[in-house]
Amino acid sequence: MNIGWQVFLKELKDALRDRRTLMAVLMSSVMMGPLMLFALSTLVEGMEKRAEAREVFVAGIDHAPGLRNYLERQTWKVLPAPTDYERALERSQLGDPVLVVAKNFEADLVAGERPLLEIVTSSANQRADGAAGRLEDLVQGYAREQAGLRLMVRGVAPMLLQPMQVERRDLANPAARAARLTGMLPFFVLMAVLYGALNAALDTTAGERERGSLEPLLMNPATRLSLVVGKWGAVAAVGMLVAILSSLSFLPSQMLFKSEQLAALFRYDWPEALAFLGLLLPLAGALAAVLMAIAIRCKTFKEAQASSTVVVLVVSLLPMLTLFNQDGEKPWHLWVPALAQSTLMSRVLKGEFISTTDMLVPAAACAVLAAVCVVYIARQFQTTAVR
Repeated sequence: MNIGWQVFLKELKDALRDRRTLMAVLMSSVMMGPLMLFALSTLVEGMEKRAEAREVFVAGIDHAPGLRNYLERQTWKVLPAPTDYERALERSQLGDPVLVVAKNFEADLVAGERPLLEIVTSSANQRADGAAGRLEDLVQGYAREQAGLRLMVRGVAPMLLQPMQVERRDLANPAARAARLTGMLPFFVLMAVLYGALNAALDTTAGERERGSLEPLLMNPATRLSLVVGKWGAVAAVGMLVAILSSLSFLPSQMLFKSEQLAALFRYDWPEALAFLGLLLPLAGALAAVLMAIAIRCKTFKEAQASSTVVVLVVSLLPMLTLFNQDGEKPWHLWVPALAQSTLMSRVLKGEFISTTDMLVPAAACAVLAAVCVVYIARQFQTTAVR
């Protein structure tokens, strides 16, 4: 293991010597947390401002004075819709849906008919489509008020229309509600760890083979396994460094929150950061071994880059299984590297309990994967001619 230690130090120096690539990776991992939370805070702040503004765009409000009176009594500000509101909604230039009132609305309402109120929005316009439900609830409130008034005129109690009382009870805690916005954070952390180990893994295998510096190393009187362990340790160390920086970057970046509501809901302190590290450090070692195992079969650095895209694709797609899976978390999720880390990091953000077994299962899976890949690389050193 003394030779393995010397190889580890040599490979670590080589990885640190490429300062441009290293600084790009480290800066991206350090700045990822502040940029993500700042973007989320800006998004939530914009949503809060639009909600506090309580503005509704109406086309033809002059045809419904009763509706105007109701909206103003509900402290909503009625604004005339732009003349080209349909095009503005399609191009996402207008962030609010438009309520369209027919010309004979008031006359039909007085005559006891059912006039039409049209809510115009665009499903491709996320801001307008998200506010359409709120506008629909507001219009339904006006409809219920008119129905109640008609019943009262006829001597019928409006409560007869509601024979039962229905209330919604939300079981999600504040952290779980905040995780609906911060649910993408585990994905970006995983990708940061992957790209942190990617360049070092390719350079220490395919890169050295292309430069011709791998042959002198293999001529040393040392076991191939000790050489591979040293190389793998250096690559894993770089990936773990990125994992540490990515996890800790969320701690000071919370000061950038613009939204007080999100700042109150988002709970990420040292216990959560340590949980992230406990999940990411074994994954960094496994990813380093997998990338090296793929690159050792390649003769050039470019070939290794092309081959490693398979790993990047798999790691980026595995966390998406939780989005498409409507049946909830499965026990086998914890045995799949990357998917297990994404699942448990989501639990951390939601404030859910994570047992020791939940932490050990992904770590064991990563350890087995890393060991298999390291042994495979050692055999490749023994059986494959280096050219």
